[in-house]
Amino acid sequence: MPLSEDGIREELKKVFDPEMFVNIVDLGLVYTIDIQPRDDGQSDIRIEMTMTSPMCPAAPEMIDNCKRVLSPLPGVNAVDVKLVLDPPWTPDRMTEDARDQLGIF
Repeated sequence: MPLSEDGIREELKKVFDPEMFVNIVDLGLVYTIDIQPRDDGQSDIRIEMTMTSPMCPAAPEMIDNCKRVLSPLPGVNAVDVKLVLDPPWTPDRMTEDARDQLGIF
């Protein structure tokens, strides 16, 4: 099965913010996913994501976990995760599932 943005987002739902106990996709932390096909049939994945706060102490752990869940996927050569702070994260980026999980109505 070829790599797709939707498939990668589903895999990234396995990565949780360790302070909020909600996955990074439902929190709205993942901004962009770019799949770069290579000549050898593999693909490089580039992700831009943010944190709920600029000084989030869990950032290194979440970046490592993104790489850990995506690297073993068939067809993946490399995973690059870049933290961005613009635009800043706001709670309105969360899905309804995340809001329900956190009790935000």
